Amino acid sequence: MEPQAIVAILDANVLYPAPLRDFLLSLAFRGVFAPKWSSDIQEEWTRNLIKNRPDLTQEQLNYTVKLMNTAFPDASVTDFHSSTNSFVLPDEGDRHVLAAAVHTKANFIVTFNLKDFPEQPLETLFIKAIHPDDFIHNILINNESICITAFKDMVGRLKNPPLQIEDVLESLAKSQLIKTVASIGIIMKQN
Repeated sequence: MEPQAIVAILDANVLYPAPLRDFLLSLAFRGVFAPKWSSDIQEEWTRNLIKNRPDLTQEQLNYTVKLMNTAFPDASVTDFHSSTNSFVLPDEGDRHVLAAAVHTKANFIVTFNLKDFPEQPLETLFIKAIHPDDFIHNILINNESICITAFKDMVGRLKNPPLQIEDVLESLAKSQLIKTVASIGIIMKQN
């Protein structure tokens, strides 16, 4: 996979829901953007998921993180912690995300918590916080065939249990990808 023009830090809250995480990584695998995360981000989403899903084990989530890091060896951002305290954000707990974004020269921070990443100071750093639905929908508009292929790849991998396209679209809608799901539905009906 060649270096990407679009670099995006994936915040913990977009890695937490499996359908959204799977779709984002399917898109990244197809080369439409380069995903980035840190060990702090990985630890945060896995910690919260294990707390809310007692049916999952830490070993399962560690395996998922290992697969992510193996599939995207350049995704893990390191050596950025020294600048964390230099940023001012509404939630101090999110400074590490911004520091990782700056360190990796990310274009976007993909997050549900837009209020925690206000335009200032991000604008001066040439970084934009963006909702995952807006991020994916923009990619879909500019790379329709690649995105549909990535979506079909994702559906095809779901085997335990196997899911139909409608089921996967419903799970993505539950992950707040409303515009994206509507557009995929229209495109799939046209083809």
